[in-house]
Amino acid sequence: MKTEHDRMTECAAEAARVARAVSAAQLDNSATPCEGWDVRGLINHWVLYTSHGMEHRALRTEIPGELTTRDFTADADWAERYAAQLDRAVAAWSDPAVWEGTIGQGDSASPAADTAEMLIMETALHGWDVARATGQQFRLSDEAAGYVLEVVEKTAGLYRQYEGFAAEITVGNRVSGFERAVALSGRDPRWAAA
Repeated sequence: MKTEHDRMTECAAEAARVARAVSAAQLDNSATPCEGWDVRGLINHWVLYTSHGMEHRALRTEIPGELTTRDFTADADWAERYAAQLDRAVAAWSDPAVWEGTIGQGDSASPAADTAEMLIMETALHGWDVARATGQQFRLSDEAAGYVLEVVEKTAGLYRQYEGFAAEITVGNRVSGFERAVALSGRDPRWAAA
């Protein structure tokens, strides 16, 4: 759990850094690495699931319905609010007991540790999406990048079944571990905002 929580902490810190560098003008950009998403829609999804969703899963509570339709970017200080919510979410996962047992009910229940892996992966991959759409880089240590790659390798088939990932992008051998994770998730590591 300690290693995983360290990865969660690092990915959340990098997500907050990227969010703080998004300008108000960039929120209206239509091009992102995620087909069908503009920057504002992508950021709203990212904020909802990687901060509020992360905390609610740790607490074993449902995300309030009003959050699912909220435009977080309508607040001028949305990035600071996101950073603060990420801190709360990461803190909620700091208790080793949270990583035990399951999250969800019935057929949708899954081991808490698996849910945490998915949340860390989503924070990093959507963080990369937002970074690229706004002319930034999403930077992770080799250890965190390797962790994200392992999670993507383990879950890519399942995500493709539910159209969460596109087909793998072929890349050469001279890419980083994180770029391999990006490519395996169906994102082109060479994608750049026009």
